[in-house]
Amino acid sequence: MFVELLRARLAGICEVSDEQAEKLRAHYELLCRWNKVINLTAVRRLEEAVERHYCESIFLARYLPEGRFTVADAGSGAGFPGIPVAVQRPELGVTLIESHQRKAAFLREASRGLGNVRVLARRAEDLADQFDWVISRAVTFADIAVVLKRLGRRVALLTGAVEPSGLPGFEWEEPVRLPWGEQRWLWMSVPRETQTS
Repeated sequence: MFVELLRARLAGICEVSDEQAEKLRAHYELLCRWNKVINLTAVRRLEEAVERHYCESIFLARYLPEGRFTVADAGSGAGFPGIPVAVQRPELGVTLIESHQRKAAFLREASRGLGNVRVLARRAEDLADQFDWVISRAVTFADIAVVLKRLGRRVALLTGAVEPSGLPGFEWEEPVRLPWGEQRWLWMSVPRETQTS
């Protein structure tokens, strides 16, 4: 059911191979089991989980530029958008940053078999690492504003209707409306070398 629903929601947007669909299904089943013990996500209905968690994350992966580069998922939580991005784009090196130790334990279990994923069970503010891109969803801008500029050269955010103003050091491309809902957006920063200030 998960795979069929995922493919139906992504129809005309992007393709997911059988191997990718199976990895995402396995992640979803693990998420459902762990969510009974620790609160990983409030989204519990299959249809909503497929759209909000998996489709939105895959949509972001599709908008990242081609090539090999590093990506940090700041405040990864249950692995969104990082794990679907890593599955959809195996050439990328994806780091899941999650300070909550039990969530980080879930991420380590969920990323077994994904050779392009590593988990850092630390606060993003405490990292000295630099990444080509920082991605995030379901976190407030105030919570991540401090670390975004230091961690990455470019930023991609999945948000509700809120404009990511107040993030110093970034200018934004025109937002892209997500195909699943009126108030869901992808915001991507302009490359720093082309910014006006």
